[in-house]
Amino acid sequence: MILTVIATIAIVIMSIVVHEVSHGYAADALGDPTPRLQGRLTLNPIKHLDPIGSVIIPLVAYFLGGFIFGWAKPVMINPYNFAHRKRDELLVALAGPFSNVLIALGFVLMANGISYLASTGSISTAVAESFVGISITVVLTNFVLALFNLIPIPPLDGSKILFAIMPEKYDYMRRYLEGTGFILIVLLIAFTGPFIGGIASHITQSLFNIGS
Repeated sequence: MILTVIATIAIVIMSIVVHEVSHGYAADALGDPTPRLQGRLTLNPIKHLDPIGSVIIPLVAYFLGGFIFGWAKPVMINPYNFAHRKRDELLVALAGPFSNVLIALGFVLMANGISYLASTGSISTAVAESFVGISITVVLTNFVLALFNLIPIPPLDGSKILFAIMPEKYDYMRRYLEGTGFILIVLLIAFTGPFIGGIASHITQSLFNIGS
């Protein structure tokens, strides 16, 4: 069990690193060099890890919600470097969850390819089963990250998406949410974690034809 939790946390860490790097590359492509100047366009986990979001929250999520979720240090951006501030903030926010969906779909395709090679005798069944097992964990983890990050509570990406489409006269709501975000995140993990985990699990099972 301990090894499973450690392996899953490792998968979560790499997935959230890709998630944050995607924010950085999106911002850079849209005209904001801040992430590049801060050295955040790298897959080196050391540059991204957050003691709370990358260690404490994954453990809390596992023991309270039965799944592992977390985040890295947010990639800092300067929205005033964007040509179209609201639109580009929205695109940068969407880049993270979108990267997790791409990772998940990529591992589904690779798992199917490995399974096919095993069926033809090109590789051993044991190797294929091991890879498919790892792939299921990767896919489930990335769908959990994508879904949970779309919740509109800071520091999650859903809040940035909400703020990007919300009229400026409601900025007071942004300040309030940013002040209470961490408490709300812990409550969300405890009360909605199993629901979000269940949705991600259903999607994963459907993609791998588990139980059919």
